Amino acid sequence: MIRKNRRSRRGCRKFKQTCQEQQMAGANSALISQSELFAPARTTVSTDDVADRIVAIRKARGLTLQDCAKITGVSTSALSKIERRDLSPTLTTLQKIASGLEIDLAELLSSSRPNVPSQGRRAVSRAADQSSTRELLSRTCENILLCNDLRDKRMVPARTRVTARSTDEYPDWPSSDAEIFVFVLSGRMQLHTRIYEPLELGPGDSVYYDASGEHCWTSVGPEDAEVLWLVTP
Repeated sequence: MIRKNRRSRRGCRKFKQTCQEQQMAGANSALISQSELFAPARTTVSTDDVADRIVAIRKARGLTLQDCAKITGVSTSALSKIERRDLSPTLTTLQKIASGLEIDLAELLSSSRPNVPSQGRRAVSRAADQSSTRELLSRTCENILLCNDLRDKRMVPARTRVTARSTDEYPDWPSSDAEIFVFVLSGRMQLHTRIYEPLELGPGDSVYYDASGEHCWTSVGPEDAEVLWLVTP
């Protein structure tokens, strides 16, 4: 009888433990589904938002369009068109404006400054969590700025879908003091410059070039080219 009672108590304890484990597993799965459901979304910035910030920064510093053109290297005409929303600036043009204004590109694209320690810096952009990325849409490209929560980076990484099919879609070809590296992920694209013949690139191809000369990108064929690229400040 004593042995039977002991076995019965052990069986009850085991059954209780199994139930607790199942409850914990269910709670964990619920937490996972909630975290996936409420994962931070990527912030999308329109060129109108950027235009408003450029105007706000320029006026806060008491700069005329001519003053801004001198310090950024972007023509007065182009700046005026950007502020009036008649011109959709490329990412390299925005980088040029940010450098001239002595601010980080992330600050130009955001109303608040990211707070990141200056030592041991690291930023991660994950496909499942896009809170550290920022999307900038223009008439010729759809840009996703990667690892956007770091300021004063020595290079700006981006993933871009090239939607332009003709150089005519660029009212002004961008140029800057930067250097650019491009790696084609999918589709086919052409790099246009005033110096060389158009350079066609396909998946796995890459190019590194000086951006001081006017240049632009177009996709070739029905599929938008998607590229991973780096631009120096």
